[in-house]
Amino acid sequence: MRQSIEAATESAVKESTGALGRINVSIEDKVGWIELDNPSKLNAISLGMWRDLTDALANFESDPGLRCVVITGHGVKAFCAGADISEKGRPQSDSAQDQDHLIIDALRKVQAFPKPTIAMVRGHCLGGGLALAIACDLRIAAVGSRFGIPAAKLGLACFHSVVERLAGLVGPSTAKRILFTADRFPGQDALRFGLIDELVDADQLRSAVRDMAAGIAANAPLTVAAAKHAVETVFSEASQSHGAACVEREQACIESQDYVEGRRAFLEKRAPVFQGR
Repeated sequence: MRQSIEAATESAVKESTGALGRINVSIEDKVGWIELDNPSKLNAISLGMWRDLTDALANFESDPGLRCVVITGHGVKAFCAGADISEKGRPQSDSAQDQDHLIIDALRKVQAFPKPTIAMVRGHCLGGGLALAIACDLRIAAVGSRFGIPAAKLGLACFHSVVERLAGLVGPSTAKRILFTADRFPGQDALRFGLIDELVDADQLRSAVRDMAAGIAANAPLTVAAAKHAVETVFSEASQSHGAACVEREQACIESQDYVEGRRAFLEKRAPVFQGR
C-alpha cells in the first residue's frame, strides 16, 4: 500500500505490494476500510503488512473528510490469526527485537488514532490479531468467531501494552484466564467478558458495522474526538496530567461551528451537517 489514499476515488481499493500478504484500503462515504489480506495464513500479519497498516492510518488521519475507520480481515475464515511468527528471528537477536518494536508501534498507532476505529471480526481472532482488535475503539463480531491469545502455548511473551489494554477491557481476573490458559473461546464468551461490543449473525456483520460507522461519521467530529481522548486518558496512568488537555478539547467543541450547527439543526428539526470546524 504505497499509493496516496488522497488519490483514491470513492470505493476504489488500494493494495500493498508485499509478497507476504497485503493490506487493502478503500473509502466508502466518510468511512475508511483497512482489510488484512493473507488468506493462506488466515490473514496473519507480516512485517510488511504492519508497516503498510501504519501507512494507511497516517493517510487516513490526514484526510479531513474521513470520520471513522474499520479494520477487518479478507474472507470468512479469519479476522487475523496473529502476527506471522515465521518471520521472527531468534528471541535473542537484535532483529527479533526490532520486529517486536515495529509491531508494538503499529498497535500503539491504532490505539492512538484520533478518529474512531471499529474491528469487524469474523472467524479466527488470535494473538496479534486479537491485540489489533482490542487496540480499536469498538469490536463487532460474527457468530462463530473464535478468540484467544496462544502466547503461553508458543513460549512467547505478550506485550505489556496488550496486557494493559486487555485487562482494561475484561478485568484482571479474566485477562489472566485468557493469558494463562491460552484457550480459544467463542464469541458468546467474548461478549460476556466485555471483549467485544456486539455479536451478530455472519450475514448481518457488514451491515451492522456499516450502520455503526455511518452513525459515528454523522456526528460532530470534534465532539467524537474529544470523547475518545477523554476516555483514553481516564484509563491511562498519566490521566491527571492530561486533564487540562481534555478541558481544552471540551472548550473547543463548545466554541466550534459544529456546535452552532448542531443546536440550529435541533431547533429546526433537521439532520445536522457537520464540518469538523
